[in-house]
This record gives sequence, C-alpha cells and structure tokens, in this order.
Amino acid sequence: MQRLKGKNAIVSGASRGIGRAVAVALAAEGASVLAVARNSVALDHTVAAAEACGGRCLPLLLDVTMDGAAERAVGAAMQAFGGIDILINNASAISLTGTLQTPMKRYDLMHSINTRGTYLCSQACLPHLLKASNPHILNLSPPLNMKAHWFQNHVAYTMAKYGMSMCVLGM
Repeated sequence: MQRLKGKNAIVSGASRGIGRAVAVALAAEGASVLAVARNSVALDHTVAAAEACGGRCLPLLLDVTMDGAAERAVGAAMQAFGGIDILINNASAISLTGTLQTPMKRYDLMHSINTRGTYLCSQACLPHLLKASNPHILNLSPPLNMKAHWFQNHVAYTMAKYGMSMCVLGM
C-alpha cells in the first residue's frame, strides 16, 4: 500500500541509522525522497535501499549547517519533484560528555547541526510546505523536560537537541 504516493519529502541526515530508515520507509510508501547527508558513500547505500523497495530516492551531498545549503536542498527538491510535502529534520551530532569533557568545537558542531540545521531547513521549506495540502515537519528530537536528570551528564548535547524541540513549539 503506497500511502504516500504523490508526496515529496526531504530527509536530512539520511546516510545512516534512523535517517536512512526513514528515507527508505518514505520511498517504500510511495513518496519521492531527497536524501540529504554529508557522507556520499553511505548516502549511496540509502538511495540503493530505497530503490530496492521500488521507491524514488535522489541523493544530495551537503552540510545542512552551511549558509545556502538548505536553499540548495529545497531547490533540488523543487526541480526534481515540483513541491515539498514533508521535511524530516534528522541530521544530528551527538556527544554524551560532561561539561569539562566537551570541547567547544564539539559543542559548536552539535548546536550548528542540531539546532541551526533544523531551523535553516525548516525555514527554507516553509514557503513550499505552506502550499502543500497536508504538510508536515518532523524533528527527531525529545520532548522538552527541564528535570536536571536530562542535563546533568551531557548538558551541551541536551541543549542542542532541545533546540530542535523548541523549533517544534515555535513553528
């Protein structure tokens, strides 16, 4: 049953793990998928898996944190598919380290991919999603929970993931 036939999706962080599984599942359900990631070899595996299910999946190699990258992804989806119905913000960086063990370079990476990348991709897709009959943005992020337990062992990572969650509330 192809419940998403005629729908067009962008999936960030689609080269492995949850992102790959989501891209393949969307394609298997009939959606045309633009799989976005920074790793070309792994991205090729995602496309092959999606196509093996009979779906349509195009790769786009880019870093969602770079200025203009989200617009490039939207442009590629519009050119290939003619519209955008679904955005999956899956791109994410993780470091389950304590404050003293988290270098600022890693902190910046997590915030630029998780929070900034989610915001940029959502912002770039919104004008097209608003034209869709049943648009969706899905951020792979946790519910906001301000209990110390979620912050105490890896505050930088939790802050970055909660940034994605705040995009859900704000948009």
